[in-house]
Amino acid sequence: MTDIQLKLDNIDTFYGQSQVHFGVSVAVPRGEIVCLLGGNASGKSTTMKVILGLHKPRSGNVVFEGQSLMGLSTAQIIRRGIASVPEARRLFSDMTVRENLLMGAFSRPDGDGIKADYERMLELFPRVKERLGQRAGTLSGGEQQMVAMARALMSRPSMVCMDEPTMGLSPLYVDKVLELIRTVNEQGVTFFMVEQNASLALQIAHRGYVLQTGRVVLSGDAPSLLGDRRIRDAYLGGVLAAETAS
Repeated sequence: MTDIQLKLDNIDTFYGQSQVHFGVSVAVPRGEIVCLLGGNASGKSTTMKVILGLHKPRSGNVVFEGQSLMGLSTAQIIRRGIASVPEARRLFSDMTVRENLLMGAFSRPDGDGIKADYERMLELFPRVKERLGQRAGTLSGGEQQMVAMARALMSRPSMVCMDEPTMGLSPLYVDKVLELIRTVNEQGVTFFMVEQNASLALQIAHRGYVLQTGRVVLSGDAPSLLGDRRIRDAYLGGVLAAETAS
């Protein structure tokens, strides 16, 4: 039986009187990369907020490692083993890269472990190592994304949630970021990523879900979804068709 690490069960969410999610259910198996696909206003980012305790659903449940996350604060959820790389990175722009990395381990009491993980991040992200003394706000978008990933991993999570990891990046850094996600996943970290660009996400994901106007309309393993004409024709058709033609 597949070991489900994170499960969203029949989630309904609202902003005021406007309903955003309609019975959304998603399962993230341990050790996999799972992507949630969708266009603007589909409810993708709100899904991430629900997982991280930033937005409370009106009904349904979020279960991580067999325990409900409902009612927990974001800090408590992070201590359970979920790290976040938010959209637009949200680094501490006036702090150095080194300081940003160490902020990722602020809740850890194990000094030796923090030091070992810090050295591991510098090995995994050589570009970050080159920028340690630089203020984070002066980095390029791709460099900031790498710092944000390294900062998240400094908490030693078992799962990383990433919101639009390729947004605003140059093609060179898109490839680098996706390859880093794959590398870290191969080291045993589960990834749940929200992404608008279906073709990119499905190239590295194990499975995916397609969200449209707050409802899951398609789900399956990544190769099947990548070749599913229902995505092309009914949902992300324009985006995928343009990418295929280019």
